[in-house]
Amino acid sequence: MKEALFYKKLASGQVECFLCSHYCKINTGAFGFCQVRQNLGQVLYSHNYGKLISCAIDPIEKKPLYHFLPGSTAFSIAAPGCNFRCQFCQNWQISQGNSLDCSAAEDVAAEKIVALALNSKCPSIAYTYSEPAIYFEYAFDIAQLAKKKKLRNVFISNGYISAQAVRKIAPYLDAVNIDLKSFNDGFYRKLCSATLQPVLDTIRLMKELGVWVEVTTLIIPGENDSAEELKKIAEFIAGVDKNIPWHVSGFYGAYKFIDRAATPLNALERAVEIGKACALRYVYAGNISGRGNITYCASCDKELILRQGFKVVEQNLDKGKCVFCKTPLSGVF
Repeated sequence: MKEALFYKKLASGQVECFLCSHYCKINTGAFGFCQVRQNLGQVLYSHNYGKLISCAIDPIEKKPLYHFLPGSTAFSIAAPGCNFRCQFCQNWQISQGNSLDCSAAEDVAAEKIVALALNSKCPSIAYTYSEPAIYFEYAFDIAQLAKKKKLRNVFISNGYISAQAVRKIAPYLDAVNIDLKSFNDGFYRKLCSATLQPVLDTIRLMKELGVWVEVTTLIIPGENDSAEELKKIAEFIAGVDKNIPWHVSGFYGAYKFIDRAATPLNALERAVEIGKACALRYVYAGNISGRGNITYCASCDKELILRQGFKVVEQNLDKGKCVFCKTPLSGVF
């Protein structure tokens, strides 16, 4: 265990956690909503500090991040826990357990994570698979050490992190992909046990603080796939910055949605069209072969980055600029 950041003692004997937007008020001996932060004698402890539950070397495109060091690999890690209860979670085995799951994880120091990343020749560390905000103290310590070694740091997040925590991690964070699961607060409350507005606020704040931002929406048939809702999502992203890449991805049955139908390809194609109609310059559908995951120049429309699955097979960039018309491509290259 490690004493947590972002909490205050209350006169009642409770503590209030302000790591994420649940702002839990936690009774003595109890855990917060994330089930890994516990009030012991009015000291809030993180049970998942240093608890490595998953580790892999992934293409950065798998995160998905298409405009951040394309073609590179990311040393990808996770600790147990989440502050959402998504009924369709695809990593529910490590994100939806309780505090006891931490005992199944391996104890790995922050220094060891950085050493492993360096040995792997990955230029970045990705905090992913589960919600990185919930193992913030661990991620923060790793990120500081990684920055000193000239490694990049990326969060793959649900965006439900507090503004205070965003501002603390932002100087060490190079990129983030945030899930914008819906533009309907009712969807968030019913299917994720959360609310919409904090996610929107995080997207804006990350962009404001200079972190490279990409956004993903998992299209779930019958839940968030209406043209009206997709348009609202695209308009919001465009209102923040038209250069933010929007990834629309296909759903497949998982966790409590195991019997739900997969997303048809035409639904993803429609989402791409809606995004482009709303003036987004980069919209991707990873489940469509061909044009769905190719990066085009926003000026001359030539192919700049060609991908086969998660593999980059051709880049037509010169120092981040289109080789055909010299227009800069938005991103980190």
